[in-house]
Amino acid sequence: MTNLKPISKEDMAAVAQPETFPTYHAEELTRGGVQARILLNGQIYSLRITRAGKLILTK
Repeated sequence: MTNLKPISKEDMAAVAQPETFPTYHAEELTRGGVQARILLNGQIYSLRITRAGKLILTK
């Protein structure tokens, strides 16, 4: 993946807990589309943004 940037401090202000790990906009992960693949331990997962604006992660 390239050019992924953590969300801004202003966006983080909306989150109740302090930042303890990287947080990304889903639209960046999908490069403006609706689906991205995520690799973990040799397994590929699919992250999808639904029409209702929800996220679904499947194996």
